[in-house]
This record gives sequence, C-alpha cells and structure tokens, in this order.
Amino acid sequence: AGQTRVGKAHAQDNVEHLYLNLKTLYKRHFLPLEEYYSYGDFFSPPLQDNDIEAKPFVLLIGQYSVGKTSFINHLLGDRPEGYPGSNVGPEPTTDRFMAIMHGPEDRVLPGNAVAVSPGKPFRGLQSFGNAFLQKFHCAETNADILQSMTLIDTPGVLSGEKQRIGRNYDMSAVSKWFAERSDLILLLFDAHKLDISDELKTVIENLRGNDDKIRIVLNKADQVTPQQLMRVYGALMWSLGKVFKTPEVTRVYISSFWNKAYHDQGLSNGEIFDKEKADLFRDLRDIPKNAAVRRVNELVKRARTAKVHALVCACLRKMMPSFMGKEKKQKELLASLHVIFQAVAQEHNISMGDFPDVQYYREKLTNWSGSGRTLANLPKHNRDLIKRLDTCLSNEIPQLLRPLAIGSDCGDTEAMKTPMPAISPAFGGGGG
Repeated sequence: AGQTRVGKAHAQDNVEHLYLNLKTLYKRHFLPLEEYYSYGDFFSPPLQDNDIEAKPFVLLIGQYSVGKTSFINHLLGDRPEGYPGSNVGPEPTTDRFMAIMHGPEDRVLPGNAVAVSPGKPFRGLQSFGNAFLQKFHCAETNADILQSMTLIDTPGVLSGEKQRIGRNYDMSAVSKWFAERSDLILLLFDAHKLDISDELKTVIENLRGNDDKIRIVLNKADQVTPQQLMRVYGALMWSLGKVFKTPEVTRVYISSFWNKAYHDQGLSNGEIFDKEKADLFRDLRDIPKNAAVRRVNELVKRARTAKVHALVCACLRKMMPSFMGKEKKQKELLASLHVIFQAVAQEHNISMGDFPDVQYYREKLTNWSGSGRTLANLPKHNRDLIKRLDTCLSNEIPQLLRPLAIGSDCGDTEAMKTPMPAISPAFGGGGG
C-alpha cells in the first residue's frame, strides 16, 4: 500500500511537471505564431494557464427533456434536491450553460464573475459577450466525482417552433468552444424523440474534429419494448449517419440513467441496460488518468491547425496583387480556396486532414477582410516562427511525454492513474 501511494504521488508529480512545461512551451513557441497570424480571429482565443491545467471537462448535449440534468444528478449521487441551480421538467428547463465544479459548499456563481475568475478555466468565454455570460453559471458542490472532472450541462437544444424564437448568442459556437476543451462529449437522445432538429444538426456539425471524444447515450430505453428498441436504435444510427458523414461507428450506450427501477416495458433488457451503464461509467472513470496525454494531444492538434493557418495566410498574401485588381483577385482566391489548400499541402508535405473545413475558413477570411482589409494585409511568411513550432513538436513535446511512458512501461499502471474517487453508488455495480 505504501509503494502504491508513493507511485501515485510520483505519477502526480509527473503530471504537474508536464503541465508546467506545456504552459512554458505554449508561451514560447505556440503563442508568438498565433499572435502573428491572428489565430484567435479565425479559430479560438489564446490559451490561458488554466486551460492547460484544468480538470477534464465532460460536455453533455441534447435536445430538451432527454434527461441531461437527471443524468448529471445520477453521477453526483442522486441528490433529492439535484445540484445547485438545477431544474428538471418535460419542457426546456435548463436554459443556460452550467459548469458543475467541486466546491466545499453548494453555491451558484454568475457567468460574468466566473469568466474573470483567475482560478477557473473560463476566461475565453468573454469573447462571446455579455448576452452569453448572462446565460452561463457555475454550480459548485461537494461531490466526489467533481474532484477529478468538471461537468458541463447545456441548454436543451431547441426544435420546431422554438427554433425560430432564436437565442441572443451563438449556441453552436459556444458548444464548439466547450467541445475543443472537453475530454468526453456525451450526445444524449430520448428513445421517444429521435428527431434531429436544425439547431442540433448545426451543433453536431460544429463538433467535427472532436469525433474521438463523442459518445452517444440513448436514454430512457426502458420505456420501450425490446422490439421497439431495435427499431429506435436503427433509426438513431441512420439519422446520425446523415449528420456525422463518417464511416466510423460512434459508441452508443443504451440504458436509463437515473436511480429509478426499470419500466415494465423494458424490464427484460435490464441486464443489458446494467452492462451498458457500467461501460459508460468505466469510460468516465478512465478520463482522469488519460487527461494529461489528451491535453498534449489537443495542444499538438492546435499547433498543426496554427501551422496550416500560417502557411495558407502567407500563400494568399503572396498571390494578391500589389496595386490594381485586389478585389477581383480576392474573390477568385476565396472561390478556389480548396485548390489553395491542396497546393499548400503538396508544397509543405502536410496531410489534408490538418486543414480546416473550406466553407468555415472561407467565411472567416471574408469576415476578417471585411473591415477595411484585404487578403494582401495577411501576415507574410515567417520561417523562424514556423521552424520553432516544428522543432517543439518534433523534439520537446516527445521529451515531455517520456516520464509518463516510462511510468507505464514499469508495470506500475495503478501508480500512473490519477486518483479517482467513487462517482456515485451506481458506479459500484458491475463497472469495475
């Protein structure tokens, strides 16, 4: 037991050392390039220290009344009163983004205060303005699971007539911001409501690039018969296939995620539901031990995108005329952006998978050049910044990961796990 404690303490030291060095490398090699090429205007704002060392995020997305808030309360231990600020009902009840974090006592903090708090990883949300921050809150509560992760509850995605009412902030853009920083994204569906609204489709499309984090949860599956469940599952996979547009099959967990007994209609599937629930809880328990490596992975992904952005900007600037015909040439370049991508990929030996969505990037370029600027105002090629980034990715990042790899090679896999408390009584059955 003593050796295990020492091993865990050593592993934790390795993780903290990794985060410290990641912050240093980001400021030294990543941030100068991002600032030079206005990366924040095209993608996400510069990272803060808290973005790198924050606890893992678990993001929950779904249409209203699919059971997101009840699911979170189940993870927290099925509290009769729910988590602070929560509300459950058949109509859209969670009308705001809620970050559920660990705290010594129950309290709800307003979004404007949370976004400027130096101890919380939400400073980047200030870019979405006051309209959003009024719809963002942070709930603190003393639950074991929150010692190792932060849960993000989202507003029920609207459908039908409610979509046309609209929101006063960009739901899909905010969801994308959280998705980029999340370690796991749970898309919840109700077995009785499988229609994917236009807003949900837009939100899901904005999750692209985070496909490896996405899991599907088919909730309230005990409220249909086994035969109906087969049809529901098939319909769900067909609908998701049209939205995701990828050959890979996303993992689907089928159960009923709350503390009530299974409904009579689905009782015969009870054993399957228990196993599915245990599998999902195991996925959640594994998040903290993989968080450090995932943080490196996300930073490397960001660096690849930043490098591509830098090379494309330099290429577009180089192809713009110096004096006459700038407007006409700019229209031609934006229309043939996919060709520019291919040329940059071939010249610099870069995979096309590292490039952003063409339509998305075209819109960003159009917006950027719409305020008295043209593509000729894009920054020119800076070999030094790109070389420094390449050197960091090929040499310094692998060296950072070596202590973690050595720990796992020694066979002390338990020592490499970040300590993970029990999540709720439900996690005790069949999950370990």
